Amino acid sequence: MNEEDIDIETEENKPQLIEPHPMTIERNEMDRIKQDPNYVDLCPWTSRKHCRQQQVECKKVHYRPDIRPHTDLGLGDCSYLNTCHRMDTCRYLHWMVEDPVSIEKSMNSPPRQLSKQNLVPAQWVNCDLRALDVGILGQFDVVMMDPPWDIHMSLPYGTMTDDEMLKMPIAQLQRDGGLVFVWVTGRALELGRDCMRTWGYERIEEIVWVKTNQLQRLIRTGRTGHYLNHSKEHCLVGFKRPLNRAEGTMTAEEVQNALSWVQRGIDTDVIVAEVRETSRKPDEIYQMIERACPGGRKLELFGRQHNFRPGWITLGNQLSSDCLYEQETVNRFNERYPERNLKCMTTTKNVGNVKEST
Repeated sequence: MNEEDIDIETEENKPQLIEPHPMTIERNEMDRIKQDPNYVDLCPWTSRKHCRQQQVECKKVHYRPDIRPHTDLGLGDCSYLNTCHRMDTCRYLHWMVEDPVSIEKSMNSPPRQLSKQNLVPAQWVNCDLRALDVGILGQFDVVMMDPPWDIHMSLPYGTMTDDEMLKMPIAQLQRDGGLVFVWVTGRALELGRDCMRTWGYERIEEIVWVKTNQLQRLIRTGRTGHYLNHSKEHCLVGFKRPLNRAEGTMTAEEVQNALSWVQRGIDTDVIVAEVRETSRKPDEIYQMIERACPGGRKLELFGRQHNFRPGWITLGNQLSSDCLYEQETVNRFNERYPERNLKCMTTTKNVGNVKEST
């Protein structure tokens, strides 16, 4: 055999791996989700009556009109639908799912964990973030927050002043290149951008949540907005820049190097999702973050119980208990606040079995 006949692998002829297109990744993810036994597909014709008029067999979930003695069909659909606070007296038409058990099972199913990862169970601490020494928490790759902005509206929770938000020591929670996600709405949009600059972050993206109602239609309520009804919210995305660099002075190459650990081009900057409880954000934001930033420590500020999620630590003053699995964090917390006397939790192979470490 001649040497010419030997196929020697070189850099030139080495097979190249082709990265899948983002749309392919998204389609594969949707196919995987549809295999979930909790998945519920809603019929685009809303009611079974309108669906039957299409003369096509349909096995999807339908809605039925919730007609009560005081309902006036001539008024049409209620703008608030299932989020209406006055269903007992509201004269507008409301709708109910024909099989409420299946839809409720789907919406309340536990969050899907990322594959190939051994995630720490959800952790949380009940605390007042205005007074907490955040230095005891350590460093995080991702910080997300839904601050209680003072938007001059009657809200079922306390708010923070603009000065209090600007003085939040967010930069202490991250190294250079760490990502922060900040939910803003209404007048807080510009304030949120100001906060990022003050905290020492460079804004790089802006995610828009387009809100839909129970019937998967665009929200058209009059609860927010002075001139137009607001049907969306924004989530500002930024990264922590070095202390010695002013805003806008980093080159594109420097920014790319700082964010080399982030998986890019997987998702779009738009989320279309149904509204739920007051101020609750769509679960899709977690999935976007976890795909872009697999692994690493993640922190959510101003969270509530529905925000608990494996791989995340949630902090807020509306939590009824504490739960930490990181011994070092527990030690630092107890050293700074001995009166709390936090206990480190441990798990067995079954994540659902939780106990205090002794």
